[in-house]
Amino acid sequence: MRTKGLIQVYTGDGKGKTTAAVGLAVRARARGLKVCFISFHKDTDKRGPGEQAALEELGIDIFSFAKKHPRFHKEINPGEVRRECLEGLEFIMKIFREKKYDVLILDEINISLCDEFVKEEEVLETLDSKPENMELILTGRSATKKIIEKADLVSEIKNVKHPYALGTEGRKGIEY
Repeated sequence: MRTKGLIQVYTGDGKGKTTAAVGLAVRARARGLKVCFISFHKDTDKRGPGEQAALEELGIDIFSFAKKHPRFHKEINPGEVRRECLEGLEFIMKIFREKKYDVLILDEINISLCDEFVKEEEVLETLDSKPENMELILTGRSATKKIIEKADLVSEIKNVKHPYALGTEGRKGIEY
């Protein structure tokens, strides 16, 4: 019998937040749990599916919202990004109602919040609707104080040293 699901947050300016969530997804799936992975602001058209393809092979359902971010795609209207993020929140509520997953990962949802594509109250209301037995993971830098307070587990991933500072580009299979 499953115990109460917790809310976990992986945040901070260091590398590894999504990687930690992917590791949790793999572990949960290996133990027979039903897992859903929802990403925000991940343009798989630009860099390819990366970890998402491997997760799908394991039977993890993958969904993506607001793939393009105005920081990287200047042609994108911020209002359109907000609309897509709100569609994501509506989809999350639908998943909550269906109760077909044991684990739900919201990859980079904190970016949607800190870049003001969603409001803190909207995310907190969503968290309040989480089914009791579902484990919910939020990733992304700049988690707000209220999101951190709401969470049961918070890991802050700190950047101590990163090759980006020396001009190293992201490497396929390592950073994306």
